[in-house]
Amino acid sequence: MIYNPEKPYKEQILGLIKKTWNTPYVSIHDGAYSVFRRKFDYPEVDHTDGIGTKGIYHWKKRSFKGAVLDALAMNLNDLAMARAVPYKLQCHIIVPEDDQRAIMEIIKSLVTECMKLKIAITGGETSVQNNMDGLDISLTVSGFVRREKRNKFQAGDILVGFASNGLHSNGFTMVRNAFANRFRKELIEPTVMYLKSIQDIQERYDIHGMMHITGGAFTRLKGLLSKTDAVITNDHSLKPQGIFRELYAHRITDRDMYKTFNCGIGFILAVSKKDALGIVTQIKGADIIGEVTQGSGKVRIASMFSGKRIKI
Repeated sequence: MIYNPEKPYKEQILGLIKKTWNTPYVSIHDGAYSVFRRKFDYPEVDHTDGIGTKGIYHWKKRSFKGAVLDALAMNLNDLAMARAVPYKLQCHIIVPEDDQRAIMEIIKSLVTECMKLKIAITGGETSVQNNMDGLDISLTVSGFVRREKRNKFQAGDILVGFASNGLHSNGFTMVRNAFANRFRKELIEPTVMYLKSIQDIQERYDIHGMMHITGGAFTRLKGLLSKTDAVITNDHSLKPQGIFRELYAHRITDRDMYKTFNCGIGFILAVSKKDALGIVTQIKGADIIGEVTQGSGKVRIASMFSGKRIKI
């Protein structure tokens, strides 16, 4: 399609995003740029992420709602670790051609989800880049924190994992190397959003530490360890989905699997034994996956693929 730099659909987009402005957190005034005023006085945190290489598959299959859910989940799952309430966002949508229908479908899906979450869209940009094979949806999401708390694992903690539904949105460079041009429906399955589950339990239980298992996978846990080790067993119900076993069959090592993919576990909490039992009872798809011991900042995993014990 021929690129029209005037972006004739700009007014349509503005009309859509205004639907997200009725929130309890901000008041917004229209103008050349949206001017907003907060309705709260709490510390804040910002987070930026996109969907990366997975956008190639979303573009080819025109799974635009799934792409929006991926972009939101990648940001909101990380904000959950800060115990933040998301309230506004800015978006940068990148497409490889000037496809107005695709752009409008992405915006409509983003507006629908933001209205559910009470997140105001305060601005953004659409960019046509014909040097790309797929799309990207990059979001910067702002949240406020009613009660700040240190995010750190403690010796003696029990680790509770929340099930993933597959690949989520990381490791897709390795996925492309393994599957080449073969398409699998699992490649466009949207990332699970854990924010609501965390909000439901964070006031009732004393969560010492939590981590979204995304880019870098289980290596991310190392940032929460201090003279401690995270020990993850293979004696639990959160098994790797079939897509991971297929990847493992492509001669990816156990260590690289756990450094790259969530392997069935999308989010991890560290809590007391009593709280662990309560959380597992309350949250569907949660299970005890290990413990935190005295150590030297390592993550020790009993592989679900081979039974080998690996250290990262």
